[in-house]
Amino acid sequence: MAWDFLVAKTDLRQTQVQPATLPPLAEGEVRLAIDSFALTANNITYAVFGEAMRYWDFFPAAEGFGRVPVWGFATVEASNHPDIAVGQRFYGYYPMSSHLTVLPRKTRGGFADSAPHRQHLAAVYNQYTAVSSDDGAEALRALLQPLFITGFLIDDFLDENAMFGARSIVLSSASSKTAIGLAFLLKQRGGAKVVGLTSARNVAFVEALGFYDQVVTYEAFAAAPIATPAVFVDFAGDAGVLAAVHGRFGDDLAYSCLVGGTHWEAERGAGHLPGPKPILFFAPDRVKKRQEDWGPGGFEANYGAAWSAFVADAARWLKVETAQGQDAMAATYLAVLEGRAGPETGCIVRP
Repeated sequence: MAWDFLVAKTDLRQTQVQPATLPPLAEGEVRLAIDSFALTANNITYAVFGEAMRYWDFFPAAEGFGRVPVWGFATVEASNHPDIAVGQRFYGYYPMSSHLTVLPRKTRGGFADSAPHRQHLAAVYNQYTAVSSDDGAEALRALLQPLFITGFLIDDFLDENAMFGARSIVLSSASSKTAIGLAFLLKQRGGAKVVGLTSARNVAFVEALGFYDQVVTYEAFAAAPIATPAVFVDFAGDAGVLAAVHGRFGDDLAYSCLVGGTHWEAERGAGHLPGPKPILFFAPDRVKKRQEDWGPGGFEANYGAAWSAFVADAARWLKVETAQGQDAMAATYLAVLEGRAGPETGCIVRP
């Protein structure tokens, strides 16, 4: 039976599983059966910014509800496309559903979904990569690759701007997987100190990663010795944290970068702030720029080298847990939403 996992746009805790119909495929269409996907704080960010950043538009749902985008794997169940065969598997951007119908346009590594409703949306989310049988690394790819690519792009952006002259790069929500990826790259690059802001319960985990030069709790931030000038990379999306950082550093804050919303229930927007105006970092725009800068295959080569080094170390600190079935999926979603999934855990769902 086909189904969709729906989330109320005005109350992310309100969920339901609804039966879905699978209409006959039109010419050129392909139906994918979703095998597995990751659930992380990144997916909650997609939901929090669903309206503002158009994330709800990728996979339309009934009025008032959305289908949270996830990264995972699917198998072709039926095909009306001459170059895509039943049984092929693809990694990419899916809804929390049993199936997805796409209108593929073949690419070098797979296909792009050319469904009309997706053409005005960020192209990077419409790309699907062909994969062979599960090589044992699929869980890590689904859990970490979409997050690591954001960290890679931020690291590259900061490097291009000579770290804005900063002596410290301060990351909020330091235990989040996107922040971990960025910290890994910044530590390798050297130069500015990497400072992680986190809750008291996550200090031991963040310190044990070995990617942060300094780990500070939110409560201790005001008095902690942090070298300036500083750059702030905000994964929390918490107005209180943002105001505290700007209030402390003022003009000693060289750049303020807004990325995510892991503190999704916190107040947003901190009004007038001392120091530089916070700037939203939108990864798809940076991907497009670097694809143009680096030419054919350049982005993939540069990113691939960084990813290989990061994922080789991931098993040291990340424990993969798998949930099977609709009830387990709903429970896992709520655990991630409410922050009950520990930072050392990677949640994979098999519908």
